[in-house]
Amino acid sequence: MKKIIILTLFVLSQLTFSASAEIGVNVGVSVQVGEAEASGTETENGTKSVQRTEAMLFGTGSFFIEKTLDFLPGPLERLTVGYDHVPHDIGTGMASNVKADLKGKSTTSQSVNNSVKAEFSDLNTLYLTLRITDFLYLKGGTVSVDATSQEELGTGSSYGNASLDGEVYGIGLNHTADNGMFLRAEYNVMDIDGVTLTSTTNSDNTVTLNGIDTESLKASIGRSF
Repeated sequence: MKKIIILTLFVLSQLTFSASAEIGVNVGVSVQVGEAEASGTETENGTKSVQRTEAMLFGTGSFFIEKTLDFLPGPLERLTVGYDHVPHDIGTGMASNVKADLKGKSTTSQSVNNSVKAEFSDLNTLYLTLRITDFLYLKGGTVSVDATSQEELGTGSSYGNASLDGEVYGIGLNHTADNGMFLRAEYNVMDIDGVTLTSTTNSDNTVTLNGIDTESLKASIGRSF
């Protein structure tokens, strides 16, 4: 992160120089809206719940910095490497249910209320783009995000947090003006890997997130230097 900040400050300092002194760096900001779908199960004292799938709408704002690789030979000169960061948390909202709480191996049970929500933070994307034409490009990369659970479970279980990884793929349109300003529109799909967490209060209880799939539209504005 420190290296990224230093590079960003260097790019901004170039504003006082002639536009002809191009260094092949792009900086900008983006807004994104889309839909995410996740599925998972909970195991309580050896009893596995039915898989449940939830969908939600989301919106993000981010900033990015890129470096063109036009110094590479042949078609590789059409590649650009980039870094995108979402500086705010992304909430999932609250999901609730009522279920029977089995006490150990006893056949008796009682109904309890369970509610859970999660917040995703520090969403980072490292990516490559390939310019197919002057205005059309393909995108692929890796993502990482921290997931924080905020549950209120009548069963007494409590689960920790996790760091998740995944991949992103997209296709976009780019228009660059003579002064270096550019506009972009992208369609992206993201596939975030799943994770299994064990209750901190009862090692027989676990929750499994099978994964998170998203589709989104993204608009960006920035400048090339």
